[in-house]
Amino acid sequence: MMLGLDTRPAQAWGSVRLVPLVRDEPVPYLRLHRKVYGEPVSVVDTGDGAVYVSFVPHAFVATWSDGDQTPAASYGTRLLERDTKAPPPRMPVRFTRRMARKAGKDRLRFLPLHLALEGYLALHFGGPEIAWEEWSRRTVAQGLSPRCEEAYLGRDVRGIEDALRIFEIHPGQCGVLVYVGDTLACAFAVPHPDDYRALHPTLVEDLFGELIYLHGLLGMPAGDLSAPIDDTEIRSLDDLRTAAELRQAEWAEFHDEVMAGRLFDEDGSRQVVQYLHGFELTRFLPSFALRRENHIGETITDADGRIAYLKTFRLSEAQVRRGYLLKRLAEHDWRLGATAAALGADKAGLALRLERAGFGYLLRQDVLDHYRAQAKR
Repeated sequence: MMLGLDTRPAQAWGSVRLVPLVRDEPVPYLRLHRKVYGEPVSVVDTGDGAVYVSFVPHAFVATWSDGDQTPAASYGTRLLERDTKAPPPRMPVRFTRRMARKAGKDRLRFLPLHLALEGYLALHFGGPEIAWEEWSRRTVAQGLSPRCEEAYLGRDVRGIEDALRIFEIHPGQCGVLVYVGDTLACAFAVPHPDDYRALHPTLVEDLFGELIYLHGLLGMPAGDLSAPIDDTEIRSLDDLRTAAELRQAEWAEFHDEVMAGRLFDEDGSRQVVQYLHGFELTRFLPSFALRRENHIGETITDADGRIAYLKTFRLSEAQVRRGYLLKRLAEHDWRLGATAAALGADKAGLALRLERAGFGYLLRQDVLDHYRAQAKR
């Protein structure tokens, strides 16, 4: 499924299924460790006059070597020293320069998953390039500001915290795919097994979409996907070993092609954010195809295209619709008439569709009221 990572048998706990990802050998010259922030809220200067505000429990620090094959130990989890002063009577805020920035000649600090979320929130953020008459003055002047989305912490999704605590970590495991109600919630991979053991608990602090949260509330048990071994064909331990290896290979093929077959979208887009001595930190967006799963995410890949780091986020149906509408508007220069024709609708229908998607503020109030009245007639 992913270059450099192999799928192993899943473990299920209630509605949560974890599918381990293992490596034959660690990715050389790159390590990840966690930097914990004491402040619950971060304000990130994106460098273009805008800021990104989010709850950021931790950042990842990527450390790489110059290829001298020197053994490197895992940093593990590093906690900030406790402040001896009494905390102020307000919520503290951390200001950070950019989502990903060099923290030394051989280190890069980046906020996990927030690179991908920033890419989604910045989708056509500038708004119309031509002041068509339907758009509000605020839209033409400020674009899609402010732009916000909601997400849930992993510990708020029922079953994830228990599953992460109970499940066994496989030898050589460097990643995991998390399913809730047999819906792919996220993928996570790191360069080294020691990094994964240190960062495995951080999944409860990751962000999950509304769909995953609702599936956790429903608590539907994960389906039984096991394939039994026909004991009538087993005559020896070698036969049993061969049958077990066959079932494992069949499971990996089914998982990679069916269950996780749409994790990466060939019609989506990708953007390189930073270079790390032969590695690339990249974020990707899907094609926003309707009525199918869409994932945003970020990767670190080596010169051979092997995935050293991966973190993804499953968009909800509402988020997919918003991305789809913005993409279609941008394709037609933000002209309502042309976009509506391409979607097989009229301008009134498109205007109301924008309103239902949360973009009603982009249109002039009198124009939106006119389209509402037209739809009622």
